[in-house]
Amino acid sequence: MPQNGRHIPEPIKRQIRQRCGFGCVICGFPLYEYEHMREWAIAKEHNPDEMTLLCPTHHAEKTRGLLPVEDVLAANGRPHNLRLGISEALPLRYSGDSCLVNLGSNRFTHSFSRDAVIPVLTIRGCPVIKIKKQDGYLLLSLRIFDRDGNLLIDIEDNELIFSAAAWDVELVGKKLTIRGGLRDILAQVELYPPSAIIVNRGTFAHDGLPVRVAPDHIFLEKYNVRMAKSVANMNGRGGFNFD
Repeated sequence: MPQNGRHIPEPIKRQIRQRCGFGCVICGFPLYEYEHMREWAIAKEHNPDEMTLLCPTHHAEKTRGLLPVEDVLAANGRPHNLRLGISEALPLRYSGDSCLVNLGSNRFTHSFSRDAVIPVLTIRGCPVIKIKKQDGYLLLSLRIFDRDGNLLIDIEDNELIFSAAAWDVELVGKKLTIRGGLRDILAQVELYPPSAIIVNRGTFAHDGLPVRVAPDHIFLEKYNVRMAKSVANMNGRGGFNFD
């Protein structure tokens, strides 16, 4: 159906993301643009079957005629992230001497006086969220799962990777959202380099103990414990600890 203007309806964007593996079909990079493979001037409609995702570099190459349309069509048939099952890594630019981590309405802050590794969230002795200061950089590590224990988001020393097997993954501005279906948000993080991250939703787990984060609380389902609006500033002794 012909479309009015260049605005792409959200359901069509989602179809394109799902088919393309939530990243550039050529390199998998999760910062991308929606592209008409045969150009908008020819298509004059937003047909998801004739559109794809390209990172800014490959989009610019295609626009300048340096990337043949045939190569884009071939990559669109075998998207990078769907072949690998995960996204290409997105480097995060954290640095400085202080950090802030929000888990729902619970806040952790820490100021570094020297290089150190600070556990933000520890489950049964394992730091599932930690921040390391090293050579002037802050290196963030965390892993977020879905309700069934499948890994959704993996950040290791500022390298962010997400699962391409999810129903939908959307990175808009600083907000990464992973959905299990319509209106079903499994994980959502907001990235604020150089020193902050907000986890609105997600499940952290270790040794059979899941800790679920919601916008207004942290919930330990196994013990029916709900924690809301707490603040941890432990001066190097660590953050939230659940046994």
